Parts: sequence; structure tokens; C-alpha cells
Amino acid sequence: MCHPLPVIACPCCPSPWAPAGQDRTMARRRGRGRSGEAAAGAAAMTMLAGVVVAVRVRPFLAAHSALCIGVGAGVVVAGAGWVWWRFRAARRERARALAALGHASLTPRQFEVALAGLLERDGCSRVRVSGGSGDLGADVVARCPDRRKIVVQAKRYDPTRAVGSEDVQKFGGTAFVVHHADVAVLITTAARFTPAARGYARTAGIRLMPAAALAAWHTGTGPAPWDLPRP
Repeated sequence: MCHPLPVIACPCCPSPWAPAGQDRTMARRRGRGRSGEAAAGAAAMTMLAGVVVAVRVRPFLAAHSALCIGVGAGVVVAGAGWVWWRFRAARRERARALAALGHASLTPRQFEVALAGLLERDGCSRVRVSGGSGDLGADVVARCPDRRKIVVQAKRYDPTRAVGSEDVQKFGGTAFVVHHADVAVLITTAARFTPAARGYARTAGIRLMPAAALAAWHTGTGPAPWDLPRP
């Protein structure tokens, strides 16, 4: 009786007796194995390169620590300088825009914002625009350069009209009692204040800045609101 010779399968070749699906599964496993080996090799090379760089750079950093610190400090100073330059550039741009646009042509809200910009330009801090129906007369609030609290009432009126006593009285009723102002000033685009308005302002200690004084402050040819003479 004849015995069939044993068949030795080559590990690299698909078995002729293996199902087709099994061959594909084995091929995928071999492919994944080769991919994993390649990824592991790449990771090892990356780690080796990092070690080599660290070994080579560390002596330089140790020998030139002062230089590295100086470079780092220079970068920080340069960054801070750039931020400050951008801040100053934005402020100058706002001043140019205000100069090109007459105050009388602004809306009441824009007028309040413009006054806040002028206060900030001349060294005031903590400038806040709070104008609105519930502001109780405090359209702009800030701290003067000498730390006094200034409260501004902004009246964007027609340049040909006069501000009456009623407007000044309303402001005087809240500027000191409610808002605790050290300096209370009513700034307007109107040409003048009525005699009654000036009389009340003198009694209440409210500074008045009509259109001409506002233009002088804006162009730097006149005093700021907190430097106006007391009424």
C-alpha cells in the first residue's frame, strides 16, 4: 500500500488546501505586523534624534546661560514694546479720527465715547462711559491724573443753542451726592450757557465747558476739564 508523501508548507506561501478567506486574513496580519514594525522603528529613530540633540545642545546652554537668559529677556521686552506700540498707535488713530470728525456731527453716544477718548489721551485712568437712561447724569466717569474722581455730563446740542439752568441743575443734583465727584463738569457742543445756568453752576461748584473751550481742549490749546477755573 502506498503512503502519500507528507507535504511541507512554505511559511511564506499560501497553503493550497487553506480556504481563500484564511489566506487573506493571514496576509492582513502580516501587513499589520510590518506596519507596526515600521512605526516602532520611526518612533525609535525620533527618540534617538531627540537624545542626540539634547546631548549636543545641553553643553552649549550650560556654557552660555547668561546669553540665553539675555536673549529670553530681550524677546520679552520686545514683545512688551510691540504691545505698547500697538496701544499707542490705536490711541493716535482714535485721536486723528476725532480730529477729522466734528463733535457736533456725532450722535450723543458717539460724543460720550469721544470725550472718554480725550480724557484717556490726557492721562485719566479708569475711564468708563456709562451714559444712558439710568446714568443719573454721569455720562463719563474717570480718575484725573492727580487721582481725583471726575464726573462728566455730556450734552450734544446744536451749536447755535444755549444750555439752560434746568440741565445744569439736574446734573448738580447727582454729581456730588450720588456719584461723589471731586470734579463735576458739564461739556457741551452748544455755543454758550444761559446766565441762569452759569449762576447755578457757580453756586453748586460745577465746571462748564462750552463748544469753544471743548475745541481748545481737543486741540491742546486750552485746559482740560479738571484744570478749568472754578465757577
